[in-house]
Amino acid sequence: MTLFSAKELRLAYGHQTLLDGVTVAISSGEKVGLVGRNGCGKTSLLKILANENQADSGDISARRGLRIGYLPQEFELDLTLSVYDNIAAGAADVASAVTRYENGDGTEAELADLLTLIEHTDGWNLDARIKSLSNSLFTPPLESETEPLSGGEKRRVALCSALASQPDLLLLDEPTNHLDSESIRWLEGFLKTYTGAVVFVTHDRYFLNVIATRIIEISAGKAYSHPGNYTAFLESKAARQEIAENTEKKRQKFLKDELKWVKAGVKARTTKSRSRLDAFYEIQDQDAPVLEGEIDLLIPPPPRLGNTIVDLEDVSITLGQRTLFRHMNLSLEEGQCTGIVGKNGVGKSTLLKICLQQLKPTSGKAILGKKVKINYIDQSRMQLDGTGSLLDEISSGNEKIEFGNEIIGARAYLRRFLFSDERINERVDLLSGGERARLMLAKVLKIGGNLIVLDEPTNDLDLQSLRMLEEALAAFPGTILVVSHDRYFLDRICDQIIAFEDDDVNITPGNFSYYLEKRQARENAMRAQATVANRAAKKLASKHKEHPRKLTMAEAKELETLEDKAMEADDAVTTLQEKLCSPEIQTDFEKIPIVMAELEAAKRVADELITRWEFLEEVKANSPVK
Repeated sequence: MTLFSAKELRLAYGHQTLLDGVTVAISSGEKVGLVGRNGCGKTSLLKILANENQADSGDISARRGLRIGYLPQEFELDLTLSVYDNIAAGAADVASAVTRYENGDGTEAELADLLTLIEHTDGWNLDARIKSLSNSLFTPPLESETEPLSGGEKRRVALCSALASQPDLLLLDEPTNHLDSESIRWLEGFLKTYTGAVVFVTHDRYFLNVIATRIIEISAGKAYSHPGNYTAFLESKAARQEIAENTEKKRQKFLKDELKWVKAGVKARTTKSRSRLDAFYEIQDQDAPVLEGEIDLLIPPPPRLGNTIVDLEDVSITLGQRTLFRHMNLSLEEGQCTGIVGKNGVGKSTLLKICLQQLKPTSGKAILGKKVKINYIDQSRMQLDGTGSLLDEISSGNEKIEFGNEIIGARAYLRRFLFSDERINERVDLLSGGERARLMLAKVLKIGGNLIVLDEPTNDLDLQSLRMLEEALAAFPGTILVVSHDRYFLDRICDQIIAFEDDDVNITPGNFSYYLEKRQARENAMRAQATVANRAAKKLASKHKEHPRKLTMAEAKELETLEDKAMEADDAVTTLQEKLCSPEIQTDFEKIPIVMAELEAAKRVADELITRWEFLEEVKANSPVK
């Protein structure tokens, strides 16, 4: 069933055409990922679907009574309300319906409609749903005031608000921004089983691959629909581009051959000649396929580093009454890329500030090498002044900029980041989130440092720009320290992971997938130790039992096969753990959550069988002797 359709949408801002005859239709249950260059019109299309903006022209139709939930990139919360009330505001119509129905406020027909809405949205459980969403996405306590919250905390509250009413159509603009890995995994599970339709914009390639059932690409003002997930889209797009390129080659060959004929002075006197001339001019007027530009992300060669880059010696940090980490030792090396991961609020950005000498540790020593020159991009993009033009931002209005040790043209440099000469005097505060992210990269990376520090650099970047950033960082010979929740990004560039885990910080060589493998192995070892300890405790307790008994006939028969069943279940757990860590699964984004679910189920079965086996063995061992 089609929920929403838009035909021949057109939208332009000044000289820039964003949507040029875009037609889309969204059906019930679909999970549609919108992809395309930053500034191509993805957010504008979402705003039109959400009825937040109007297209210049085009037709829009929606199913009668369609309920839409919307998480914009630039959201607004009521700072005078609590966290709970801001989340509940997303389902205000549901709460109102419950109140009116309970009070009998309306005619019989109106009350019937209210009941339909309540049952459709599971309105009777709205309070429980708000609490569950808050818990799953790690928002601050529900009674907290909203105004003092950080940008990331406010975004999680806004996401809860969009999910609270269980709308028919859910529109999400960069939903994984400011979420930690655990929250993203929860959101993946939520959206996969969500019965409504979802249209979302994201730069997270794992997320896109796991959730999307269809990809719509916005390119040069047009919309191209591809069935399947992100991997299927890449294959389909490659085929589409190959066909377009072959068609253009044939068009150019035809024009070249026909141009010779025209220049030969053939008179258009016959019908055949006129027809041939008409065909030539018609094909000559056709637009060639628009080739997408790619940012030319070059990082200046870094100055030489000394023996010391960043050294932390027995560092601990306490903020207020909370200790974030204790006794950390860390030494960064030249050519090393270190990723920092963990839940929001555990101390990742605090660790960066200590490394950069922006914050003193409570105890221990933090040493920054004398030859270190830092390139730092913070999470909030605060290095952008935002009050002037692109040229003001990049070069204080000058036509030349310093690029490492070189002097180059500012306009040519901005073109590398896909900012045309026509846009060089545009105001920075009018740029999209993705364009601001590109400008931030252009501004900071030209400095020519030897230590690049990045706090959530992938937020708001489009997929092509992400790939170019990954390639530039992978080739960088200096040192990199990065906080990120982007699993694909961490896998591609990192050779060391610092992971904040509960009350501990774990440093593991290798990329993010290798860290996950090692973490799983540690958890398995702890589980085995706990099993052994549990057995010992049960044996000790069994010695003090006052009323030993014999096995029943059924228990004795059960025990005969129980040990083999328990060992088989334990072997199944081991097999699934090995499967989860295999390259085949780690590169198949759809299978990862499936295998993880199978593994958790297998663990539960093994635990139950082992516990039962141990219990029956104890009963047998303590049976009274005749």
